[in-house]
Parts: sequence; structure tokens; C-alpha cells
Amino acid sequence: MNRIFGSAAIGALVLAAACAATGSMTDDQEQGAAPEGAARMSFFVTSVSPGKGGDYGGLAGADAHCTQLAQAAGSPRSKTWRAYLSAAAMNGQPQVNARDRIGKGPWYNAKGVEIAANIDELHNPDNAKMAKETNLTEKGDVNPGRGDPVNIHDGVTGSDINGRLAPPEVAAGREGAPQLPMPPNMTCNNWTSSDPQLSTMVGHIDRQGFVPNAKSWTTAHPSRGCSQPGLVSTGGAGQFYCFATN
Repeated sequence: MNRIFGSAAIGALVLAAACAATGSMTDDQEQGAAPEGAARMSFFVTSVSPGKGGDYGGLAGADAHCTQLAQAAGSPRSKTWRAYLSAAAMNGQPQVNARDRIGKGPWYNAKGVEIAANIDELHNPDNAKMAKETNLTEKGDVNPGRGDPVNIHDGVTGSDINGRLAPPEVAAGREGAPQLPMPPNMTCNNWTSSDPQLSTMVGHIDRQGFVPNAKSWTTAHPSRGCSQPGLVSTGGAGQFYCFATN
């Protein structure tokens, strides 16, 4: 009888220990082992946009979009994701520069390839590590650009070539299209507006094109409005860049 009771007690203790261990698992363990590329990934181009033009729900909404896409692709939950977006000084809030939101590097794409070792290399116009073949989505796909059946190579940044807030600028008018007014900022009112009369700065994800700054991934040209159709009309879909700070 004592032997049977002892065996049952031992079994109960083992079960309790197992339950305790399960309860203490980290979020990453609960998520399961991430694919090697996804585990190392700290940079990507969003495969999809929120679909509301430049209205991302503010910086917080854009960061949440980055996090959702990254985790869906297998990125560990322990990583902190930030959208590469600047914000203007508005409503009592100070100016925010995209370069100050994303950590210090290095950064790797979804295939585990380094795209920049640090902030300086990231913003170096001659950084050959950033190209159409390496500026991948969180799924590890090449984003469609020039030469593809569909060209959506604009990445929204609201930033200048150094990753700081871009000054107001107006996109050149197209045939039959009225000239847009000078916008108060280049951030779609800090990523809360899809107003077709506003504008934002976009870079070229594939670093290709015919405009003077075509090779800039941050600052190729202004958009024609902050509406979804406006972003599409200049060669984009409202996508942006995401970086992990850790």
C-alpha cells in the first residue's frame, strides 16, 4: 500500500513540475522555434499596407503593424519593432526623426543578410547592401519594382536622406491633374490622415527610377496626396520600412 502511495505521490510531483515549467515558458517558447531567417530578421518592407493611405493610426499604429507582420512571419515576440517614419512637431508633441526610432544596428533582412551595420552605413547613399534583391518583405519576398509587371516601389518615410523629418515639398503635377498645395508637413499629419490634399515623402525600395533622387530608399520624391489612390499614383501602395530595435 505504501509503495503504491509513494508511486502516486512521485507521479503527482512530476506532473506538478511539468505544469510549473510550462507556466514559466517565455512568449518566444510558446510561439515555437522561429525559422532561422525570421529569428535573425531585424529589417523588412511591409508586404501589405494598412490600406488607408497615410493614415496608419499614428506612429503607434504603424509600429503595431510592423509587429503584427513580423510575428506572423515567425519573428520572436521579444523583439521590439518600429516603423521607419518621422513625425512633425504638432499638438504639443516634439519632432521625431525616423533614424532615432530604430536602434543602432546591425540590421538583417528575412534571409539573414545584413543590410547595414549601423546608422551611418544605413544612411550612406553608397550603401550597396540595400538593393531590390535585399530590401525584402517580412516573408522574404522581393518587393515588386521597376521592370516588374506591377511597380509598387515607393516606401513611405516622411524623411530626408539622413532619416530626419523631410521639409514640406509638393509633387510635380501630371497632365490634367491640378497642382497640390504646399502641405503643412510631410507626414500626413503624423500618420493620421488620408487627405488627398496633403503629401508625404517616399523613398524607392528598389533604389531605381528616373527622378533625380531615384536611388534613395528614404527620399526619392513626394507623393501626390495622402490618400490610398494618391500613394498608388506615384508608384506605391502605402508600404513602409520596419526595423527591430533589439
